[in-house]
Amino acid sequence: ERCEPEAARKALRAGARGLMNGYGPTECTTFAVCHKVDSLADDAVSVPIGRPIAGTEALVLNRDLHLLPDLLYGELCLGGEGLADGYFGRPALTAEKFIPHPYATTPGARLYRTGDLARRLPTGEIDYLGRIDHQVKLRGFRIELGEIEAALAVHPKVAGGVVLLREDRPGDKRLVAYAVPAADTELTASELQEHLRARLPDFMVPSAFVMLAEMPLNANGKIDRRALPTPEARPESEERVPPATPTEEDVAAIWCEVLGLSELSVTEDFFSLGGHSLLATQLISRIAARFSVRLGLAQIFENPTVRDLSRLIDSRQGDAQQPNLSDQAITAKSSETDLLEQAADLDDEGLDALLRSMQEN
Repeated sequence: ERCEPEAARKALRAGARGLMNGYGPTECTTFAVCHKVDSLADDAVSVPIGRPIAGTEALVLNRDLHLLPDLLYGELCLGGEGLADGYFGRPALTAEKFIPHPYATTPGARLYRTGDLARRLPTGEIDYLGRIDHQVKLRGFRIELGEIEAALAVHPKVAGGVVLLREDRPGDKRLVAYAVPAADTELTASELQEHLRARLPDFMVPSAFVMLAEMPLNANGKIDRRALPTPEARPESEERVPPATPTEEDVAAIWCEVLGLSELSVTEDFFSLGGHSLLATQLISRIAARFSVRLGLAQIFENPTVRDLSRLIDSRQGDAQQPNLSDQAITAKSSETDLLEQAADLDDEGLDALLRSMQEN
C-alpha cells in the first residue's frame, strides 16, 4: 500500500525516529527497497520508497521493457540476489513474471515484474504509485487510474484521492474521482476538473467528482474501493443560466436529449455532465441536421458549453464559405446510427484509432 504523506507527517510530529518507508513483494524476500523519512515538506504529495538494498536492483521499464527516463511512470522490476526461484508448481506464471534480464551482463540473470507502477526521481530514489492492474479501458482508450490519482494528488488542497471506473447505469461507463480535502480548505469539483485538464488528456479527466471527509477503510486499514459511494446523478449548481437566444434554446434541447437531462445551464460543461467522445458525435450529427453547420469533434472539446457552441454555430451560419449541408442533414441521423454501430463492432485498437482520427478532423 502506498504511504500517504499525511500518515508520515503524523508519525514525525508524534516524535517518530528512524521512520522507514519499505517496499518489497514476497517474490523478492519481502524487502527490496527502502527510504528513511527524516522530514517531509508540507507540500510533498508522496513519500519515496527510496533505493534498493545491497544485492538488489530496481528498474522502471515500459511495456517493451525499455528503461524509462526520470519522472515517467512504468513497471517496477526487481533483480538481484533476493529473487525467489519462482512459483511452486506454476511454471507458466513463473515464466510470465520472472523474465530474462534484458540489460544484465551476467548469464542467466533474471528480473521479477512486480506489476507495480513507479517512477525514478531525479535524486535517484523511487516513487511508488500503485498497482498497474488498476488499468482500465474506456471507449477504446487504455487508462492507468494511478496516473490520474497521481495528478490529483499534486493539487495543494487534496489530502487523498482515488479514481474508479464505474458503470452505475448499464452501458454508461465513466471515470469518477473521490477526493479528501486537506484540513481547513474548501475544494470544488470545478477546481479539480480544471487542475486535471491542465495535466491530462481529455479522455482521462473524470466526469464526476465526489468530496469525502475521509476514505472508507477495510479491516486491514486499506482503502475499501467497493465502499466508495455512488456519485450523485447530477450535482446541484448554485445557478442555472437559461438559454438567451433561439440558437441556445435549440442547442440546449439537443444536449438534453443526448445526455438524458431535463434541463441544464448554458454555462455547464458537456463533459462535466457525463458527455464523452461518442456522445459528442451525436451532437455533431444533430447540429448538422438542425443548423446545416459542419463541426468537428475537436470543436466540441474547444467549445464545451451551450453558450460557446451556440456562438460558434451562429458565426458559421453567417459564413459565406460554409458548405450547403442539406443532403448531410437529411442523412445525419442514419450516419450517426451507422457510426455508433461501427464503433460497437471495433476492438480497442480500432476504436482508439477511430476516435483519434475524428478528433484530428
